[in-house]
Formats: sequence, structure tokens, C-alpha cells
Amino acid sequence: MALSTAKEKMAKALESLQRELGQVRAGAANASLLDRINVEYYGVPTPVNQIASITIPEARVLMVSPFDKNSLKDIEHAILKSDLGLNPTNDGNFLRLVIPQLTEERRKELAKEVGKLGENAKVAIRNIRRDANDDLKKQEKAGDISEDELKRLEKEVQTLTDNSTKEVDAKLKEKEKEILN
Repeated sequence: MALSTAKEKMAKALESLQRELGQVRAGAANASLLDRINVEYYGVPTPVNQIASITIPEARVLMVSPFDKNSLKDIEHAILKSDLGLNPTNDGNFLRLVIPQLTEERRKELAKEVGKLGENAKVAIRNIRRDANDDLKKQEKAGDISEDELKRLEKEVQTLTDNSTKEVDAKLKEKEKEILN
């Protein structure tokens, strides 16, 4: 049971990393850039992707087409207020967001940021390993599993940890390559 729980939690840590990496702007248009932006829609903070369709007509352009044209100004305001640093162009029907080219300095900053996200994911994975091993030791003390079974399960937890860490490294390498190119 400790093993399956650890596997689930590590998978969630990897999903979380993937979401965070998707929100790092790499100079190319990506609809997930707007995932964190909430719009005041009839008094309720609502994610942009729930009140508008987001398309990518060109490599560095995002087009936001609201389902309700009355919400266009609110979406524009929310994007301007966000930390994205993008200025939407409003033509009355949709918003056009041009993603600027990144400077070399900004690319290096983003690569460092990606590295930090990866390190946080690895720390989370190591914490999950520790919790799983603690759980296994408690089961052994309680007599639920033998000492041999404990050693075997600890090895499996370590293998799971190693595989998850390798996956984090692969995702980081892919994102850094995307940023630096």
C-alpha cells in the first residue's frame, strides 16, 4: 500500500511540474500561459480558458475569443494586471497577444527559474520516498511485513524515486532546450 501511494504521489508531483513548466514563457505562444489568469465574470473569479477560446494562429501570437463579447474588456484588464507583461490588442471581437522574442539574458533567467522548479519537484519526490520508507518501517515494527519484505519494498521505493527523478531531469532538459533556442 505504501508503494502504490508513493507511486500516485510521485505521478502527481510530475504532473504539477509539467503544469508549472507550461506556464513558463519560452518565446512561443502557448495557451497554458493564460491558465493562471482569472477574470472577474459576473462577480466570480473565472479562469480565462472557461470564458473564452484560446487559439494560436501564428507561432508567437495567442488569440483570445470570448464566448460572451461583453467580457472582452474584463479579460483584457485581467491580462494587463497579470505578471505576464503582455499587452493585448483589442479589436472589439477578440484579443490578440503577441509574445515578444526573449533576450539572451531573459532566456538565462528563465532557465534558472526552470531549474528551481525542477529542484522543488525533486525535493517533493524525496519527501514522498521518506514518507513511504517510514510507513514501511512502521508496518515492519507492527509485524505486518517481514524484514526481508521491508528491504525489498524499500528497494522498489528507491527505484520508483530514481525513475521519477530521471523523468524530472528529462522534462527540465526539454524545457531548457526550448527556452535557450
